[in-house]
Amino acid sequence: MKKSNHLYKILLPFSFLFCLSACKKGINDIDKVQEKMELRVSSPNVALDENNPSKDIVTFSWSPARPQSDDHMVTYTTRLDVVGNNFGTATTIMTFEDDGIYSKSFSSEQLQNWANEKWGIPANKSFTLEFRVVAEWEGGGSFEAPEVKTTRVEVTPIKTVVFDADKVFLGGSAITGINKIEMPKTLENLNQYAFVLNLQPGNLEIPVEFRGATNYVVPTSANTVLQDGEAVPIRLRENPFAFKIETAGAYRVVVNMQKASATIYSPATALTPRVVSWNGEGGVAQNTTVTELYMHGAINNWGNPIKMDLKVSLADPQVLVYTGGRVGKAKFIVYGGSDNNKNLSYAFVGPLTDAGLRQDQNLVLGTALTLAGGSSSEHRNAYLNIPATTNVLIFDLRNNTILAQKR
Repeated sequence: MKKSNHLYKILLPFSFLFCLSACKKGINDIDKVQEKMELRVSSPNVALDENNPSKDIVTFSWSPARPQSDDHMVTYTTRLDVVGNNFGTATTIMTFEDDGIYSKSFSSEQLQNWANEKWGIPANKSFTLEFRVVAEWEGGGSFEAPEVKTTRVEVTPIKTVVFDADKVFLGGSAITGINKIEMPKTLENLNQYAFVLNLQPGNLEIPVEFRGATNYVVPTSANTVLQDGEAVPIRLRENPFAFKIETAGAYRVVVNMQKASATIYSPATALTPRVVSWNGEGGVAQNTTVTELYMHGAINNWGNPIKMDLKVSLADPQVLVYTGGRVGKAKFIVYGGSDNNKNLSYAFVGPLTDAGLRQDQNLVLGTALTLAGGSSSEHRNAYLNIPATTNVLIFDLRNNTILAQKR
C-alpha cells in the first residue's frame, strides 16, 4: 500500500506537467488573426425623412478584410436588425453582397416599413438598429477565421399622427333603418376599429367622438370616390364628409387610428378566410377553412387537442386572436378530433430550417415571428414555446406571423 501511494505521488506531478505542456503547445499552435476589416456608419443618429422617403438615409461602409492567397474566395454577408433581436432569422434583413461591394444603404421608407411591419415597434418610438458585416473565406488549403464587425445607429422614426377617439361610428344615407352604428375596437389592435355591414347606394360617413366633440374621417386627398380595398391616409375635420357608395352589398370598414388610415372593402374586394389543404387518415383529401385552431403537443401531453376559441377579427378574417392563458410547447393544428387525424392535419408552426427540417422555437413577448404552415412531417413535428405570462396570441394568416403579448 505504501509503495502504491509513493508511485502515485511521483506520477501526479509528471501528469500535471505533461498536461500543462500539451495545453501550452496547443495554444501556441493557434495563430492570432490580424483583422483588417473596419466598419463605419454615415451617422450614429438619423431621423427618417418623410419628405424624401426613397432617398438613402443611412449608409454602412467597410474596408476589405485581410488578404489571402488566390485559392481563397472571400464573401461578405450583411445583417440589419433591431438591438435585442440578436439577428434572429425572423427579424433580420440579410444580404449576400456582390464581389467588390463594400457599402450598404437604406432609405427612410425601408426603415419605417420594417419598424412598423417586421419589427413591431410602436408608432413614434425611437429605436436602435444593429448592423453587422461578416467576411468569410472558402477554398484554399487552410481554414481562415471569419472577420465580424458590428455597429449601431439610433433612429428617430417618421412621426405618425395617432388620433384620439372615445367612439367611432358609421353613418349616412347608405345605412338603412338606423342613424349610426358604433364600430368596435379590434382585439389585435386597440387603436383600430372595424365593422362589417350591409350598405345601399348612398353616402357613408365615419364620425369620431372625442371629449364631447364630433369630427369626421376624411381622406387627405378629400376624394369622395371609394378607393376600393386600399388603405388611404386620413385626417379629421369638423364638417361632415361622406364616401360615395355605388353598389349594394356587404362592406368591411377598417379605421386604423395608429396609422391614420381607412380601408373600405366592397363586395368586389371582400376579404376571405384562409383555406388549407391536407390529407387525413387513409390519404383522404381535406380542405379546411381556418376559423379555429387547436393546441397540440407538450401543452396537452399530446392528448386530445385543446380548442383555442379564437376570435376572428372584424378587420380581416385571416387574423385570429386567442385570449386564453395557456403557455408551453405547442403546435397549432386545424383539426381537433380525437382520432389520428390530429397528428396528420395541417399545422402552423415557426419557420423550418434552411434545409427544410423541423425546429422548435421560442416566441418572444411583443416580437412577431414568421409563421409557417404545412402538413408535412417536418411541419407537424415542429413546435413553438409560448412564454410565461402570455395572455394574447395573434395569428395573422394573411401575412404569416404570430405575435405573443401580455396585456
